[in-house]
Amino acid sequence: MTAIAGHPVLVEAAPAFSAARRSRAALIGREALLVLGGTAALTLLSQVAIPLPFTPVPLTLGTLGALLVGAALGPARGTAAVGLYGILAALGVPVLAGFSSAGVLTASFGYVIGYVLAGLALGLAARRGADRSIWRTALAASAATVLVYLPGVAWLMAVTGSDLPTGLQLGVYPFLVGDVLKALAAAALLPGAWKLVGAVRGR
Repeated sequence: MTAIAGHPVLVEAAPAFSAARRSRAALIGREALLVLGGTAALTLLSQVAIPLPFTPVPLTLGTLGALLVGAALGPARGTAAVGLYGILAALGVPVLAGFSSAGVLTASFGYVIGYVLAGLALGLAARRGADRSIWRTALAASAATVLVYLPGVAWLMAVTGSDLPTGLQLGVYPFLVGDVLKALAAAALLPGAWKLVGAVRGR
C-alpha cells in the first residue's frame, strides 16, 4: 500500500487481479482438455468395431467409451465430451466406426444419441455413490446401457422401416452379452481413468 495526495492506494491489486485471471484461464484450459480428451477417447474406442452380417449395427466399443467417459468426468464434463462426439458425428466428421463420416444417414446413429444419455446417467449415478465398488459401478453401467438402446432402436426402425420385434432382433439381442461385459470393463477401468483425470486437474 502506498499514498497519493494523502490517500492510500492498493498498488498490489493489479498483480493480484492478473494472477486470478491466469488461474481462471488455467482452470478453463484444464476443463477443456478433459472434455476434448473424453471425446478423443470415445472416438478411438468406437473404431474397435466388428461388422455383423445380420444387422446394420456393428459391434463396437462405443458404449464402453461413453460409460467410462461419463463416470470418470462426471455428469457435466462427461455429457459435454460425449455430446461433442455426437455433434461431430452429425456434422459428418469421421468419428464413427471405421472413421466413417456417414453421420445421421447410418442406421446406427441413434446409438450415438444414446451414448449421451448413458454417459450423463452414469455420471450422475457415480456422483451419488454408485462408483464405490466395482459391482455397484457395473450394475449402474448396465442400467445406463438401456438408455443407449432406446434411441438406438427407434432410429434403426425409422431408417430401415422395421417393426419393433425386428428392431429388437437387429439392435438389442445380439449385443446384450457384449454390453454386460462392457459395463464390467468400464467398472474395472474407472480407477485408472480417475488417475488420468486427477493428473490433468493437478490433483
